[in-house]
Amino acid sequence: MEYGIISIAIPLLTIFLAIITKDVIVSLIGGIFAGLLVLNGYNPLTAFVALFDGIISLFSEGWIAKTLLFALMIGAIIKLLNLSGAVESFVLYLSQKSKKIDSPRGAMLLAYVIGIVIFIESSITSLVAGTVAKPLCDKNGVSRAKLAYICDSTSAPVCSLIPLNGWGALLLGLIVSAVDTKVISGDPVSLLIASIPYNFYAIFTLIIVLLVIYFKIDIGPMKQSSPHPYHPNQLNIEAKPTPYPMLLPLIVMVLAVPAGLYLTGKGDIFKGSGSTSVYYGVIVTLFFMYFYYVFGKFMSHKAYFKGFYEGLGEMIPVVMILLFALFIGKVIGDLGTANYLAHLLSGNISPLMIPLLVFLVASITAFSTGTSWGTFSIMMPIGLALGATMGVDIPLVIAAVISGGIFGDHASPISDTTIISSMAAGCDHVEHVRTKLPYALIGGVLAALAFLITAVLTR
Repeated sequence: MEYGIISIAIPLLTIFLAIITKDVIVSLIGGIFAGLLVLNGYNPLTAFVALFDGIISLFSEGWIAKTLLFALMIGAIIKLLNLSGAVESFVLYLSQKSKKIDSPRGAMLLAYVIGIVIFIESSITSLVAGTVAKPLCDKNGVSRAKLAYICDSTSAPVCSLIPLNGWGALLLGLIVSAVDTKVISGDPVSLLIASIPYNFYAIFTLIIVLLVIYFKIDIGPMKQSSPHPYHPNQLNIEAKPTPYPMLLPLIVMVLAVPAGLYLTGKGDIFKGSGSTSVYYGVIVTLFFMYFYYVFGKFMSHKAYFKGFYEGLGEMIPVVMILLFALFIGKVIGDLGTANYLAHLLSGNISPLMIPLLVFLVASITAFSTGTSWGTFSIMMPIGLALGATMGVDIPLVIAAVISGGIFGDHASPISDTTIISSMAAGCDHVEHVRTKLPYALIGGVLAALAFLITAVLTR
């Protein structure tokens, strides 16, 4: 069944509610219910039942259950890092070892470098960068909104530019599918690698973040963001200047993810399960933290589990947001939003406009659904078919889909990476969305111009 303009109205309604009410969960539920009303013939009773049955049905998908449990256990890891005194010890270590790092610019550069170096998984990137740099940013008067922006702007862009991760696995699989069905021709790996220099949004975003850090550029709502109070030794812990209690658990977590991808992919990291890998990665990390902290006398057995349960509890609001964000993505998929947007592109369109239009449609889709991966899955087949038909450079089209997916996802308040970046930096979610949006729009405009110019140059 075709829903036409209504398929676009539902995600726009959700975004509007999120901005007006400043309550993400209520806005998501409102958008989901409105979508279910349309899907169920405008019968409110049926839509009400579908809402709560749909929540239960989400847990039947293994990757969703693992993602939600992953988020809960991330909260436990963050709590334990704080309760053990690991964070404070790390800040003292950095303060003593390097005066350059112990400064506003140094604190932000630390988050930026971590975001660049850790390209295994976007959620892990945001988590590690935010957790490590947060106390140093607090100490040096850097607002958590600025830290959340840095975490968010280095996670997905870096993962897409260095696709030796789950991102690469998904994108390669989509390209392989297009080659197998003879939509396009060529070697999938070569096509993906060739698209990297054209991933304009990711490239521009990383450059913009670096300029923002070096020249202290605050625009729009970021000017009003205030530093978070810094309270060293809040728990009266005798902190010693050492990096190991902080870094070793994070290193274990970062290394566990590619190991999980290797094992689940039966020797091929590109065929591994990302959700399974991060799920077991945090489990392994929690086991490591127990043995390291308890037997290393950083905290008692009782204190460990007290912190563990408190950390889980503090993540419940975030997990609810993730759950409803996934739900609305499914509803929007059932409404055929992406297909309708793609239909709007059909007709007499100049080949020179295809990369730009693919970028824009992918951006709108990702912004509306809050998922870059979902956008890749929907838009890559459409974009490749359109590009092949119109004789457009295929790597450029691939990059347009990737850049559009990242831009829309980056700007969206219901994106999981937006949510996790807010969480990792300890920043209010709505404040993070408001403060990062002007920077994202600058990157988006530059990327749009770059796709238009490059399409002309590659003809």
